[in-house]
Amino acid sequence: MKNLRLLASVLTLSVASMVLTACGAVGALLPSNATVSPPENWFAPLPGEAAIAHEGKLASLSDWWQQQGDPVLVELIDAAQAVNGSISGASARIAQAHAERVAAGAALQPTVDASLGVQRRSTLPPFPGGTIIQGAVQASWEIDLLGANRMARDAARQRLAGAEAGWHEARVSVAAEVANQYYQWRSCQRLLAIAMADGSSRSETARLTELAAGAGFQSPATAALARASAAEGKSRVTQQRAQCDIDIKLLVMLTGLPEPSLRARLEVPQAGSPSLPVPVVLSALPAATLAQRPDVYAAALQVAAARNEVGVADAQRFPRLSLAGTIGRNRFLSGGDAYNLNSWTIGPVAVTLPVFDGGRRRANVAAATARYDDAVSRYREVVRRAVREVEEALVSLDSSAARNDDALVAIAGFAESLNAAQQRYDHGMASLFELEEARRSKLAAETMWVSLQRERIGAWISLYRAAGGGWTAPDTATPDPTAGR
Repeated sequence: MKNLRLLASVLTLSVASMVLTACGAVGALLPSNATVSPPENWFAPLPGEAAIAHEGKLASLSDWWQQQGDPVLVELIDAAQAVNGSISGASARIAQAHAERVAAGAALQPTVDASLGVQRRSTLPPFPGGTIIQGAVQASWEIDLLGANRMARDAARQRLAGAEAGWHEARVSVAAEVANQYYQWRSCQRLLAIAMADGSSRSETARLTELAAGAGFQSPATAALARASAAEGKSRVTQQRAQCDIDIKLLVMLTGLPEPSLRARLEVPQAGSPSLPVPVVLSALPAATLAQRPDVYAAALQVAAARNEVGVADAQRFPRLSLAGTIGRNRFLSGGDAYNLNSWTIGPVAVTLPVFDGGRRRANVAAATARYDDAVSRYREVVRRAVREVEEALVSLDSSAARNDDALVAIAGFAESLNAAQQRYDHGMASLFELEEARRSKLAAETMWVSLQRERIGAWISLYRAAGGGWTAPDTATPDPTAGR
Protein backbone atom coordinates (compact mmCIF):
# COMPACT_ATOMS: atom_id res chain seq x y z
CA MET A 1 0.00 0.00 0.00
CA LYS A 2 2.83 2.39 0.82
CA ASN A 3 4.40 1.64 -2.54
CA LEU A 4 1.14 2.46 -4.30
CA ARG A 5 0.78 5.75 -2.43
CA LEU A 6 4.38 6.64 -3.18
CA LEU A 7 3.88 5.84 -6.83
CA ALA A 8 0.72 7.98 -6.94
CA SER A 9 2.52 10.89 -5.28
CA VAL A 10 5.41 10.70 -7.70
CA LEU A 11 3.02 10.53 -10.64
CA THR A 12 1.09 13.54 -9.35
CA LEU A 13 4.22 15.60 -8.87
CA SER A 14 5.49 14.61 -12.30
CA VAL A 15 2.23 15.58 -13.97
CA ALA A 16 2.14 18.90 -12.09
CA SER A 17 5.72 19.63 -13.09
CA MET A 18 5.02 18.85 -16.73
CA VAL A 19 1.87 20.98 -16.68
CA LEU A 20 3.69 23.97 -15.23
CA THR A 21 6.51 23.56 -17.74
CA ALA A 22 4.04 23.23 -20.59
CA CYS A 23 2.10 26.32 -19.51
CA GLY A 24 5.29 28.34 -19.51
CA ALA A 25 6.29 26.97 -22.88
CA VAL A 26 2.91 27.70 -24.46
CA GLY A 27 2.94 31.25 -23.09
CA ALA A 28 6.45 31.82 -24.37
CA LEU A 29 5.71 30.55 -27.87
CA LEU A 30 2.53 32.58 -28.38
CA PRO A 31 3.18 35.49 -30.78
CA SER A 32 2.56 39.01 -29.59
CA ASN A 33 -0.43 41.04 -30.75
CA ALA A 34 -0.08 42.83 -34.06
CA THR A 35 -0.88 46.51 -33.82
CA VAL A 36 -1.06 49.05 -36.60
CA SER A 37 -1.96 52.54 -35.49
CA PRO A 38 -4.02 54.69 -37.86
CA PRO A 39 -2.77 58.19 -38.62
CA GLU A 40 -3.48 60.77 -35.94
CA ASN A 41 -4.70 63.21 -38.59
CA TRP A 42 -5.79 63.01 -42.20
CA PHE A 43 -3.47 64.72 -44.63
CA ALA A 44 -6.28 65.54 -47.04
CA PRO A 45 -8.40 68.61 -46.18
CA LEU A 46 -11.71 67.97 -44.43
CA PRO A 47 -14.81 69.33 -46.18
CA GLY A 48 -17.54 71.42 -44.64
CA GLU A 49 -17.98 73.26 -41.38
CA ALA A 50 -21.28 72.21 -39.79
CA ALA A 51 -21.88 68.64 -38.70
CA ILE A 52 -19.91 66.24 -36.52
CA ALA A 53 -18.84 62.73 -37.44
CA HIS A 54 -20.39 59.81 -35.58
CA GLU A 55 -17.25 59.30 -33.46
CA GLY A 56 -16.89 55.65 -34.33
CA LYS A 57 -20.44 54.57 -33.37
CA LEU A 58 -22.11 52.51 -36.09
CA ALA A 59 -25.53 53.99 -36.80
CA SER A 60 -28.33 52.04 -38.39
CA LEU A 61 -27.69 51.75 -42.12
CA SER A 62 -31.32 52.36 -42.97
CA ASP A 63 -31.52 55.38 -40.65
CA TRP A 64 -28.44 56.92 -42.27
CA TRP A 65 -29.92 56.73 -45.75
CA GLN A 66 -33.28 57.96 -44.50
CA GLN A 67 -31.49 61.18 -43.56
CA GLN A 68 -31.25 61.93 -47.26
CA GLY A 69 -35.00 62.60 -47.27
CA ASP A 70 -35.53 60.30 -50.26
CA PRO A 71 -37.87 57.36 -49.50
CA VAL A 72 -37.31 55.87 -52.95
CA LEU A 73 -33.61 55.44 -52.25
CA VAL A 74 -34.35 53.67 -48.96
CA GLU A 75 -36.80 51.34 -50.70
CA LEU A 76 -34.24 50.46 -53.37
CA ILE A 77 -31.56 49.76 -50.77
CA ASP A 78 -33.92 47.53 -48.79
CA ALA A 79 -34.84 45.62 -51.94
CA ALA A 80 -31.19 45.14 -52.87
CA GLN A 81 -30.35 43.95 -49.35
CA ALA A 82 -32.99 41.24 -49.69
CA VAL A 83 -31.69 39.75 -52.95
CA ASN A 84 -27.94 40.38 -52.89
CA GLY A 85 -25.81 37.26 -53.07
CA SER A 86 -22.90 38.62 -51.06
CA ILE A 87 -25.20 39.32 -48.11
CA SER A 88 -26.69 35.84 -48.33
CA GLY A 89 -23.20 34.35 -48.42
CA ALA A 90 -22.18 36.41 -45.40
CA SER A 91 -25.25 35.18 -43.52
CA ALA A 92 -24.29 31.59 -44.32
CA ARG A 93 -20.76 32.21 -43.02
CA ILE A 94 -22.23 33.60 -39.80
CA ALA A 95 -24.31 30.44 -39.33
CA GLN A 96 -21.23 28.26 -39.91
CA ALA A 97 -19.10 30.30 -37.52
CA HIS A 98 -21.84 30.16 -34.88
CA ALA A 99 -21.97 26.35 -35.11
CA GLU A 100 -18.18 26.18 -34.77
CA ARG A 101 -18.29 28.44 -31.72
CA VAL A 102 -20.87 26.18 -30.06
CA ALA A 103 -18.75 23.12 -30.80
CA ALA A 104 -15.61 24.80 -29.44
CA GLY A 105 -17.40 25.87 -26.28
CA ALA A 106 -18.77 22.36 -25.75
CA ALA A 107 -15.21 20.99 -25.58
CA LEU A 108 -14.83 22.70 -22.20
CA GLN A 109 -17.76 20.76 -20.74
CA PRO A 110 -17.99 17.08 -19.76
CA THR A 111 -19.65 14.74 -22.23
CA VAL A 112 -22.38 12.44 -20.99
CA ASP A 113 -23.68 9.41 -22.92
CA ALA A 114 -26.35 6.91 -22.00
CA SER A 115 -26.71 3.32 -23.16
CA LEU A 116 -29.44 0.69 -22.81
CA GLY A 117 -29.22 -2.96 -23.79
CA VAL A 118 -31.22 -6.17 -23.48
CA GLN A 119 -29.65 -9.61 -23.81
CA ARG A 120 -31.18 -13.12 -23.67
CA ARG A 121 -28.83 -15.96 -22.94
CA SER A 122 -28.81 -19.65 -22.18
CA THR A 123 -25.92 -21.37 -20.50
CA LEU A 124 -24.88 -24.82 -19.44
CA PRO A 125 -25.66 -26.03 -15.93
CA PRO A 126 -25.10 -25.08 -13.22
CA PHE A 127 -25.44 -21.51 -14.60
CA PRO A 128 -29.01 -20.55 -15.29
CA GLY A 129 -30.20 -18.88 -18.46
CA GLY A 130 -32.11 -15.64 -18.38
CA THR A 131 -32.53 -12.05 -19.57
CA ILE A 132 -30.05 -9.29 -18.81
CA ILE A 133 -31.20 -5.68 -18.92
CA GLN A 134 -28.35 -3.17 -18.79
CA GLY A 135 -28.44 0.62 -18.51
CA ALA A 136 -25.50 2.95 -18.00
CA VAL A 137 -24.57 6.60 -17.95
CA GLN A 138 -20.99 7.36 -18.97
CA ALA A 139 -19.23 10.69 -18.49
CA SER A 140 -15.83 11.90 -19.63
CA TRP A 141 -14.03 15.19 -19.28
CA GLU A 142 -10.74 16.42 -20.61
CA ILE A 143 -9.32 18.80 -18.03
CA ASP A 144 -8.17 21.94 -19.85
CA LEU A 145 -4.83 22.26 -18.04
CA LEU A 146 -3.07 24.38 -20.66
CA GLY A 147 -6.09 26.38 -21.77
CA ALA A 148 -6.09 24.87 -25.27
CA ASN A 149 -9.86 24.40 -25.30
CA ARG A 150 -10.42 27.89 -23.96
CA MET A 151 -8.18 29.32 -26.68
CA ALA A 152 -10.07 27.29 -29.30
CA ARG A 153 -13.34 28.65 -27.93
CA ASP A 154 -12.02 32.22 -28.00
CA ALA A 155 -10.77 31.77 -31.56
CA ALA A 156 -14.20 30.50 -32.62
CA ARG A 157 -15.85 33.50 -30.96
CA GLN A 158 -13.50 35.88 -32.75
CA ARG A 159 -14.14 34.26 -36.11
CA LEU A 160 -17.89 34.51 -35.47
CA ALA A 161 -17.55 38.23 -34.71
CA GLY A 162 -15.44 38.57 -37.86
CA ALA A 163 -18.15 36.86 -39.91
CA GLU A 164 -20.74 39.25 -38.48
CA ALA A 165 -18.49 42.17 -39.43
CA GLY A 166 -18.25 40.73 -42.94
CA TRP A 167 -22.04 40.67 -43.12
CA HIS A 168 -22.19 44.33 -42.15
CA GLU A 169 -19.50 45.16 -44.69
CA ALA A 170 -21.60 43.48 -47.36
CA ARG A 171 -24.63 45.54 -46.31
CA VAL A 172 -22.64 48.78 -46.45
CA SER A 173 -21.20 47.88 -49.85
CA VAL A 174 -24.59 47.02 -51.31
CA ALA A 175 -26.13 50.23 -49.97
CA ALA A 176 -23.27 52.27 -51.42
CA GLU A 177 -23.54 50.55 -54.80
CA VAL A 178 -27.30 51.07 -55.00
CA ALA A 179 -26.99 54.71 -53.90
CA ASN A 180 -24.29 55.33 -56.47
CA GLN A 181 -26.43 53.91 -59.24
CA TYR A 182 -29.55 55.71 -58.04
CA TYR A 183 -27.78 59.07 -57.96
CA GLN A 184 -26.31 58.25 -61.36
CA TRP A 185 -29.85 57.91 -62.66
CA ARG A 186 -30.90 61.15 -60.91
CA SER A 187 -27.93 62.91 -62.47
CA CYS A 188 -28.83 61.45 -65.85
CA GLN A 189 -32.35 62.81 -65.46
CA ARG A 190 -30.97 66.26 -64.75
CA LEU A 191 -28.75 66.07 -67.81
CA LEU A 192 -31.72 64.88 -69.86
CA ALA A 193 -33.76 67.88 -68.73
CA ILE A 194 -30.91 70.20 -69.71
CA ALA A 195 -30.56 68.47 -73.08
CA MET A 196 -34.31 68.69 -73.72
CA ALA A 197 -34.38 72.39 -72.87
CA ASP A 198 -31.38 72.99 -75.12
CA GLY A 199 -32.93 70.93 -77.91
CA SER A 200 -36.21 72.81 -77.64
CA SER A 201 -34.35 76.12 -77.88
CA ARG A 202 -32.42 74.93 -80.94
CA SER A 203 -35.61 73.71 -82.63
CA GLU A 204 -37.33 77.06 -82.06
CA THR A 205 -34.31 78.91 -83.45
CA ALA A 206 -34.32 76.63 -86.49
CA ARG A 207 -38.04 77.25 -87.06
CA LEU A 208 -37.66 81.00 -86.91
CA THR A 209 -34.57 80.91 -89.10
CA GLU A 210 -36.41 78.85 -91.72
CA LEU A 211 -39.17 81.43 -91.78
CA ALA A 212 -36.67 84.26 -92.11
CA ALA A 213 -34.80 82.44 -94.88
CA GLY A 214 -38.08 81.83 -96.70
CA ALA A 215 -38.77 85.58 -96.54
CA GLY A 216 -35.29 86.36 -97.79
CA PHE A 217 -33.98 87.79 -94.52
CA GLN A 218 -31.53 84.93 -93.85
CA SER A 219 -29.26 83.06 -96.18
CA PRO A 220 -29.74 79.37 -97.04
CA ALA A 221 -26.41 78.61 -95.28
CA THR A 222 -27.73 80.13 -92.05
CA ALA A 223 -30.90 78.05 -92.33
CA ALA A 224 -28.81 74.92 -92.91
CA LEU A 225 -26.76 75.69 -89.80
CA ALA A 226 -29.93 76.14 -87.77
CA ARG A 227 -31.27 72.79 -88.98
CA ALA A 228 -27.95 71.10 -88.15
CA SER A 229 -27.99 72.64 -84.68
CA ALA A 230 -31.56 71.41 -84.08
CA ALA A 231 -30.63 67.91 -85.26
CA GLU A 232 -27.62 67.91 -82.96
CA GLY A 233 -29.81 68.88 -80.01
CA LYS A 234 -32.32 66.16 -80.85
CA SER A 235 -29.53 63.58 -81.11
CA ARG A 236 -28.17 64.64 -77.73
CA VAL A 237 -31.60 64.12 -76.15
CA THR A 238 -31.89 60.63 -77.69
CA GLN A 239 -28.43 59.68 -76.48
CA GLN A 240 -29.07 60.97 -72.96
CA ARG A 241 -32.42 59.19 -72.73
CA ALA A 242 -30.75 55.93 -73.73
CA GLN A 243 -28.17 56.39 -70.98
CA CYS A 244 -30.95 56.89 -68.45
CA ASP A 245 -32.59 53.67 -69.66
CA ILE A 246 -29.29 51.84 -69.13
CA ASP A 247 -29.15 53.21 -65.58
CA ILE A 248 -32.65 51.81 -65.01
CA LYS A 249 -31.50 48.38 -66.20
CA LEU A 250 -28.64 48.42 -63.71
CA LEU A 251 -31.02 49.36 -60.89
CA VAL A 252 -33.27 46.45 -61.88
CA MET A 253 -30.28 44.12 -61.67
CA LEU A 254 -29.21 45.43 -58.25
CA THR A 255 -32.65 45.46 -56.62
CA GLY A 256 -34.38 42.54 -58.30
CA LEU A 257 -37.50 44.68 -58.78
CA PRO A 258 -39.61 44.32 -61.96
CA GLU A 259 -38.75 47.10 -64.37
CA PRO A 260 -42.31 48.41 -64.81
CA SER A 261 -42.85 48.81 -61.06
CA LEU A 262 -39.37 50.31 -60.64
CA ARG A 263 -40.01 52.87 -63.38
CA ALA A 264 -43.38 53.73 -61.87
CA ARG A 265 -41.77 54.27 -58.47
CA LEU A 266 -38.97 56.41 -59.90
CA GLU A 267 -41.42 58.58 -61.82
CA VAL A 268 -43.19 59.68 -58.63
CA PRO A 269 -42.35 63.39 -58.22
CA GLN A 270 -39.84 64.09 -55.48
CA ALA A 271 -40.74 66.54 -52.75
CA GLY A 272 -38.51 69.57 -52.30
CA SER A 273 -35.67 70.61 -54.55
CA PRO A 274 -35.16 68.51 -57.68
CA SER A 275 -31.41 68.87 -57.37
CA LEU A 276 -29.07 66.13 -56.24
CA PRO A 277 -28.71 66.28 -52.43
CA VAL A 278 -25.36 66.79 -50.78
CA PRO A 279 -25.45 64.07 -48.11
CA VAL A 280 -23.30 65.28 -45.25
CA VAL A 281 -21.11 68.13 -44.10
CA LEU A 282 -18.27 67.22 -41.75
CA SER A 283 -16.13 69.40 -39.56
CA ALA A 284 -14.02 66.54 -38.23
CA LEU A 285 -13.40 62.96 -39.22
CA PRO A 286 -11.40 61.21 -36.47
CA ALA A 287 -8.61 59.02 -37.74
CA ALA A 288 -9.88 56.45 -35.25
CA THR A 289 -12.85 56.04 -37.63
CA LEU A 290 -10.86 53.26 -39.25
CA ALA A 291 -11.50 51.09 -36.20
CA GLN A 292 -15.21 50.95 -37.08
CA ARG A 293 -14.64 49.73 -40.62
CA PRO A 294 -16.02 46.19 -40.83
CA ASP A 295 -13.06 44.90 -42.85
CA VAL A 296 -10.51 46.41 -40.43
CA TYR A 297 -12.42 45.05 -37.44
CA ALA A 298 -12.73 41.61 -39.05
CA ALA A 299 -9.02 41.56 -39.96
CA ALA A 300 -8.09 42.39 -36.36
CA LEU A 301 -10.31 39.55 -35.15
CA GLN A 302 -8.63 37.19 -37.61
CA VAL A 303 -5.27 38.11 -36.06
CA ALA A 304 -6.58 37.41 -32.56
CA ALA A 305 -8.14 34.10 -33.66
CA ALA A 306 -4.94 33.00 -35.40
CA ARG A 307 -2.96 33.85 -32.28
CA ASN A 308 -5.23 31.64 -30.17
CA GLU A 309 -4.94 28.83 -32.70
CA VAL A 310 -1.14 28.94 -32.35
CA GLY A 311 -1.66 28.27 -28.64
CA VAL A 312 -4.08 25.43 -29.41
CA ALA A 313 -1.58 23.76 -31.73
CA ASP A 314 1.30 24.25 -29.30
CA ALA A 315 -0.67 22.76 -26.39
CA GLN A 316 -0.95 19.46 -28.26
CA ARG A 317 2.79 18.89 -27.70
CA PHE A 318 2.33 18.56 -23.93
CA PRO A 319 0.60 16.10 -21.57
CA ARG A 320 -3.18 15.91 -21.50
CA LEU A 321 -5.29 14.92 -18.50
CA SER A 322 -8.74 13.36 -18.71
CA LEU A 323 -11.26 11.94 -16.26
CA ALA A 324 -14.04 9.39 -16.87
CA GLY A 325 -16.77 7.72 -14.85
CA THR A 326 -19.83 5.47 -15.24
CA ILE A 327 -22.99 4.63 -13.38
CA GLY A 328 -24.60 1.33 -14.36
CA ARG A 329 -27.79 -0.46 -13.51
CA ASN A 330 -28.04 -4.15 -14.45
CA ARG A 331 -31.01 -6.46 -13.88
CA PHE A 332 -30.88 -10.24 -14.39
CA LEU A 333 -34.16 -12.15 -14.86
CA SER A 334 -34.10 -15.96 -14.64
CA GLY A 335 -36.78 -18.47 -13.74
CA GLY A 336 -39.04 -15.91 -12.16
CA ASP A 337 -36.27 -14.48 -10.04
CA ALA A 338 -34.77 -11.01 -10.46
CA TYR A 339 -31.35 -9.80 -9.41
CA ASN A 340 -30.10 -6.22 -9.42
CA LEU A 341 -26.42 -5.69 -10.12
CA ASN A 342 -25.77 -1.93 -9.88
CA SER A 343 -22.29 -0.46 -10.22
CA TRP A 344 -20.39 2.82 -10.50
CA THR A 345 -16.85 3.79 -11.29
CA ILE A 346 -14.76 6.94 -11.08
CA GLY A 347 -11.81 6.88 -13.38
CA PRO A 348 -9.59 6.26 -14.90
CA VAL A 349 -7.73 9.51 -14.42
CA ALA A 350 -5.61 9.30 -17.56
CA VAL A 351 -2.52 11.24 -18.51
CA THR A 352 -1.61 11.18 -22.19
CA LEU A 353 2.08 11.81 -22.80
CA PRO A 354 3.18 12.63 -26.34
CA VAL A 355 6.23 10.49 -27.08
CA PHE A 356 6.82 10.30 -30.82
CA ASP A 357 4.78 11.59 -33.76
CA GLY A 358 7.39 12.14 -36.44
CA GLY A 359 7.31 15.91 -35.95
CA ARG A 360 3.59 16.26 -36.71
CA ARG A 361 2.77 18.42 -33.67
CA ARG A 362 5.68 20.78 -34.23
CA ALA A 363 4.69 21.04 -37.88
CA ASN A 364 1.15 21.98 -36.82
CA VAL A 365 2.59 24.73 -34.58
CA ALA A 366 4.74 26.01 -37.45
CA ALA A 367 1.70 26.02 -39.76
CA ALA A 368 -0.43 27.87 -37.20
CA THR A 369 2.34 30.43 -36.70
CA ALA A 370 2.57 30.95 -40.45
CA ARG A 371 -1.19 31.53 -40.58
CA TYR A 372 -0.83 34.06 -37.77
CA ASP A 373 1.91 35.91 -39.66
CA ASP A 374 -0.30 35.93 -42.75
CA ALA A 375 -3.22 37.34 -40.72
CA VAL A 376 -0.97 40.10 -39.36
CA SER A 377 0.20 40.95 -42.87
CA ARG A 378 -3.37 41.05 -44.17
CA TYR A 379 -4.46 43.23 -41.27
CA ARG A 380 -1.75 45.78 -41.99
CA GLU A 381 -2.66 45.75 -45.66
CA VAL A 382 -6.34 46.32 -44.87
CA VAL A 383 -5.44 49.29 -42.63
CA ARG A 384 -3.26 50.82 -45.33
CA ARG A 385 -6.01 50.39 -47.90
CA ALA A 386 -8.54 51.94 -45.53
CA VAL A 387 -6.30 54.98 -45.02
CA ARG A 388 -5.90 55.36 -48.79
CA GLU A 389 -9.65 55.10 -49.45
CA VAL A 390 -10.51 57.71 -46.82
CA GLU A 391 -7.78 60.04 -48.05
CA GLU A 392 -8.90 59.69 -51.67
CA ALA A 393 -12.52 60.41 -50.74
CA LEU A 394 -11.46 63.49 -48.79
CA VAL A 395 -9.38 64.74 -51.71
CA SER A 396 -12.31 64.28 -54.10
CA LEU A 397 -14.65 66.08 -51.73
CA ASP A 398 -12.26 68.98 -51.30
CA SER A 399 -11.74 69.25 -55.05
CA SER A 400 -15.45 69.18 -55.88
CA ALA A 401 -16.24 71.74 -53.17
CA ALA A 402 -13.50 74.05 -54.44
CA ARG A 403 -14.86 73.87 -58.00
CA ASN A 404 -18.52 74.30 -57.05
CA ASP A 405 -18.50 78.11 -56.74
CA ASP A 406 -16.58 78.50 -59.98
CA ALA A 407 -19.10 76.26 -61.74
CA LEU A 408 -22.00 78.40 -60.47
CA VAL A 409 -20.26 81.58 -61.66
CA ALA A 410 -19.67 79.99 -65.05
CA ILE A 411 -23.32 78.99 -65.42
CA ALA A 412 -24.53 82.47 -64.52
CA GLY A 413 -22.07 84.13 -66.87
CA PHE A 414 -22.77 81.90 -69.84
CA ALA A 415 -26.54 82.19 -69.27
CA GLU A 416 -26.27 85.98 -69.38
CA SER A 417 -24.09 85.75 -72.47
CA LEU A 418 -26.64 83.49 -74.20
CA ASN A 419 -29.52 85.86 -73.40
CA ALA A 420 -27.57 88.77 -74.80
CA ALA A 421 -26.65 86.81 -77.94
CA GLN A 422 -30.27 85.74 -78.39
CA GLN A 423 -31.44 89.34 -78.18
CA ARG A 424 -28.79 90.53 -80.65
CA TYR A 425 -29.69 87.70 -83.02
CA ASP A 426 -33.39 88.50 -82.79
CA HIS A 427 -32.62 92.12 -83.76
CA GLY A 428 -30.26 91.11 -86.53
CA MET A 429 -27.18 92.35 -84.71
CA ALA A 430 -25.51 88.93 -84.25
CA SER A 431 -25.01 85.94 -86.46
CA LEU A 432 -26.31 82.46 -85.82
CA PHE A 433 -22.73 81.33 -85.34
CA GLU A 434 -22.39 83.66 -82.34
CA LEU A 435 -25.69 82.45 -80.92
CA GLU A 436 -24.71 78.78 -81.26
CA GLU A 437 -21.35 79.42 -79.64
CA ALA A 438 -23.05 81.05 -76.67
CA ARG A 439 -25.54 78.18 -76.51
CA ARG A 440 -22.80 75.55 -76.50
CA SER A 441 -20.93 77.38 -73.76
CA LYS A 442 -24.01 77.51 -71.52
CA LEU A 443 -24.82 73.85 -72.21
CA ALA A 444 -21.27 72.82 -71.34
CA ALA A 445 -21.37 74.84 -68.10
CA GLU A 446 -24.69 73.31 -67.00
CA THR A 447 -23.51 69.81 -67.87
CA MET A 448 -20.29 70.39 -65.96
CA TRP A 449 -22.21 71.54 -62.87
CA VAL A 450 -24.48 68.49 -62.82
CA SER A 451 -21.46 66.23 -63.36
CA LEU A 452 -19.68 68.02 -60.53
CA GLN A 453 -22.61 67.39 -58.20
CA ARG A 454 -22.60 63.73 -59.26
CA GLU A 455 -18.88 63.59 -58.54
CA ARG A 456 -19.46 65.11 -55.13
CA ILE A 457 -22.19 62.61 -54.31
CA GLY A 458 -19.90 59.79 -55.42
CA ALA A 459 -17.12 61.09 -53.17
CA TRP A 460 -19.50 61.24 -50.20
CA ILE A 461 -20.65 57.69 -50.82
CA SER A 462 -17.01 56.61 -51.08
CA LEU A 463 -16.31 58.29 -47.75
CA TYR A 464 -19.39 56.64 -46.23
CA ARG A 465 -18.09 53.28 -47.36
CA ALA A 466 -14.46 53.99 -46.47
CA ALA A 467 -15.35 55.00 -42.90
CA GLY A 468 -17.68 52.08 -42.23
CA GLY A 469 -20.99 53.92 -42.67
CA GLY A 470 -23.11 56.44 -40.83
CA TRP A 471 -23.13 60.15 -40.00
CA THR A 472 -25.56 62.96 -39.32
CA ALA A 473 -27.82 64.57 -41.89
CA PRO A 474 -26.96 67.89 -43.57
CA ASP A 475 -28.67 71.09 -42.53
CA THR A 476 -28.62 72.69 -45.98
CA ALA A 477 -28.26 71.63 -49.59
CA THR A 478 -26.43 73.31 -52.43
CA PRO A 479 -28.88 75.27 -54.65
CA ASP A 480 -29.49 73.97 -58.16
CA PRO A 481 -28.99 76.71 -60.77
CA THR A 482 -30.63 74.56 -63.44
CA ALA A 483 -33.87 74.06 -61.47
CA GLY A 484 -37.09 75.55 -62.80
CA ARG A 485 -36.10 75.48 -66.43
